[in-house]
Amino acid sequence: MCGIVGAVSNRNVVPMLLAGLTRLEYRGYDSSGIALNGEQQLERIRVAGRVADLAERCQHASGQSGIAHTRWATHGIPSEANAHPHLGGDSVMLVHNGIIENHAELKLELQAAGYVFSSETDTEAIAHLIHLNLQRSHHLQTAVQESILRLRGAFAIGVASLAEPNVLICARQGSPLVLGLGFEEQFFASDIAALLPLTQRMIYLEEGDLAVLNTSGIQIFDRQGQSVERPARTLDVVTDSADLGPYRHYMQKEIFAQPVALADTLAAALKHGFSPALFGSDAHDIFSKTTAIRIVACGSSYHAGLVARYWIEEYTGLPVSVDIASEYRYRSGKEQDGTLIVAISQSGETADLLAALRSAKERGQVHILALCNVAHSTLTREADLVALTHAGIEIGVASTKAFTTQLAALFTLAGSLAHCRQTLDPAALAELANCLPRLPAMFTDIFPLETALEEWAHELSHYNHALFLGRHTLFPIALEGALKLKEIAYIHAEGYAAGELKHGPLALVDEEMPVIVCAANDALFDKLLSNLREVQARGGKIFLIAEPGCEAAFDYCHRTITLPSKTGPLAPIVFTLPLQFLAYHTACRKGTDVDKPRNLAKSVTVE
Repeated sequence: MCGIVGAVSNRNVVPMLLAGLTRLEYRGYDSSGIALNGEQQLERIRVAGRVADLAERCQHASGQSGIAHTRWATHGIPSEANAHPHLGGDSVMLVHNGIIENHAELKLELQAAGYVFSSETDTEAIAHLIHLNLQRSHHLQTAVQESILRLRGAFAIGVASLAEPNVLICARQGSPLVLGLGFEEQFFASDIAALLPLTQRMIYLEEGDLAVLNTSGIQIFDRQGQSVERPARTLDVVTDSADLGPYRHYMQKEIFAQPVALADTLAAALKHGFSPALFGSDAHDIFSKTTAIRIVACGSSYHAGLVARYWIEEYTGLPVSVDIASEYRYRSGKEQDGTLIVAISQSGETADLLAALRSAKERGQVHILALCNVAHSTLTREADLVALTHAGIEIGVASTKAFTTQLAALFTLAGSLAHCRQTLDPAALAELANCLPRLPAMFTDIFPLETALEEWAHELSHYNHALFLGRHTLFPIALEGALKLKEIAYIHAEGYAAGELKHGPLALVDEEMPVIVCAANDALFDKLLSNLREVQARGGKIFLIAEPGCEAAFDYCHRTITLPSKTGPLAPIVFTLPLQFLAYHTACRKGTDVDKPRNLAKSVTVE
């Protein structure tokens, strides 16, 4: 979950490294550092703080080869001593993303060989191990290759050494790494975002790959040390995502970017309708033979999967289960042959999800559909079918446009399954398809409600707890609303199916417990109304977000907001927007770091 970047060039690489770290800071921000490789010495600058603090310390630094890192702590407290890059012996510098599971035994071995450790990290063991092997082989590539074969766990590493000052080496296993190709300069990073201002020609390293970079070019070697070719791709990616423009935070910018992101995600469906071909050339055959669906995801993506279960079961009749990836991978049991595994991830590099995916392949004759925001991620490369969202780069740690575009893609999947399997009559299918063009405008129409939600946020910021309630497809949205408030406002919040109130959570309701409720004007509204009466009778303050036609609930509520129009089957997507505004402005009122909430990082690439 850390960010790494490296550059070798004929010009000063410090501005490139710092700019890359700034774009990667969503991956980790408790400490940062840079190492520059000169002809006579390695220069290392580290801070227990943000990249801006590091930049202050680097004003007079210069070098034509270097590595840099921004950290999310896994081993050891945030401190300068634990910040990367780490020094191996007296001549190796290393940055690392991932977790080395056997670092303790390596440390004992290296201490016995005379190495002294100055940090609490697992990373320092890799640096010393490379230095030890370098003393034996006198060849940096060989030393790195021998060292990574000793590592258990996940890693993406970048290495610089005085032994070969104009060379950088990087390698990956279980953590993402991408190479950037320039003119007489080469780069590597843990995310393309770091490299987009420098180049749009990228190479994605495969599992076990090692790359040697110098100004002349790049050589790639596989796990066995054999030279291999990996395809270079020219990416068509907008590079201004890191510019805040008129917005106070990236999260705010990304909330307002949702109409465009949704339109881009739905463009193919709007052109071709609900078609299996949207998901790959084999989709029709796979969808026709699917007997069950299992959705696997983490965090907000898991909530998107919970919504999709309602849609898919209703439109296709297929049984759908939804699993948290970190739990699924440790469960036993076979998968029913013909199961379609739908793996949802924003980055496509989520460690628990990839492990769950590989576990699923061992449990039965299954097919994998990847729903992802990154076209050439590990997830999409390992899947049979792919559904790409088009959210663009999302920098705020709390997911906004990535989540709503996942929902839009999942709605398209549900419709395409129904079309392929002929489980809905043409009129019903056409009615679903006719909802899609209206979705971006529904978001735009809600934007004027931001002011009222900001007033709610002023009040909510004084509470320490909150409950979120919804029914049917709005139950997972209650979970998502609670997660957003937890993530960025640090208010303890829980989401529940409204019918579950009397089975336990009602014990928490009193005048100090705000209850945020999402109400659709549907067949379950009368049931929800009964739940609101239960809350009111216990003194709870109800904050109601409702569709038109829900006025019968207003008498039970402390505050109410009515959406501009009915949302129909797209309710879970549309109701997400006001909950994002509510969490955002509550966090602003509390003065938290909205884009970089404590203890969290954007892309979870470690278990």
